[in-house]
Amino acid sequence: MTTKQLNLSMEEKTAKHPCYSYEAHHKYARLHLPVAPKCNISCNYCNRKFDCVNESRPGVTSEILTPEKALERFCLVRERLGNLSVVGIAGPGDALANWSETQKTLKLIREEDENITFCLSTNGLVLPDHVDEMREFGIDHVTVTVNCIDPRIGALIYKNVSYQGKTYSGSAGAKILIDNQLQGIKLLTEKGVLVKINTVMMEGINDDHIPEIIHEMKELGAFTSNIMPLIPVQGSVFEDHPPTSMQRITETRKKCGENMRQMTHCKQCRADAIGMLGKDCSEEFIEGRKKCSCKREAG
Repeated sequence: MTTKQLNLSMEEKTAKHPCYSYEAHHKYARLHLPVAPKCNISCNYCNRKFDCVNESRPGVTSEILTPEKALERFCLVRERLGNLSVVGIAGPGDALANWSETQKTLKLIREEDENITFCLSTNGLVLPDHVDEMREFGIDHVTVTVNCIDPRIGALIYKNVSYQGKTYSGSAGAKILIDNQLQGIKLLTEKGVLVKINTVMMEGINDDHIPEIIHEMKELGAFTSNIMPLIPVQGSVFEDHPPTSMQRITETRKKCGENMRQMTHCKQCRADAIGMLGKDCSEEFIEGRKKCSCKREAG
């Protein structure tokens, strides 16, 4: 396949994916199914125990679904939303750390609908172990969160990494994570999977490092980059860390955009998000989502 043909194929794949296409996010809806509660790394900016129904950020969900319940939700959402184009598994933990639940969910939905697009988000720690299976399930869009490619910086971001029955901390844990991310992304792109790189920008930690990350991701064949601001979360190690300014985000996106296309319409969605980006309609499908009266606003 020529480069021109490959680029055309990529454009066709993303035409109805609201996270991979700016144009698509005005037209198509996505459904996140929260079937993956466990995580195999501990990020200093994350606290999945804290949940407010009016809050929009990764790692948040009002409930955990079984694969069977996920299928029921898919059928209900598909019936009501004529523009549903993508089913994604984005936590609230890591999709691959819950591979049994993830693959059963995908199997059930694929038996129900052979045309729906599957999307999966992961930290990449066990990505190399699952690439072939992921392709068998027809997953051709994968988002990998890569916050650094330097273990010394990773030691500041990740509290610990649980891998093959052992728990690692500091640079040792970060190196295992980074090595597996790089290997997994390369395997995915070699098999024609479109890879989006999510990067949480933390000022004073990895902000100046991000252009180096994006350069490496481009070399590995990643399709697009999504540089996101840090959201200080109550109860996390970084709860008092200053939030990332949008000015810095914009400047870094512009610089990195010279090397790789940038996603600029990300809403940092919940693990149970439903509907169009920026127009979430989860309350129509999830019982109890209207009961919170706090002033926190969903993004």
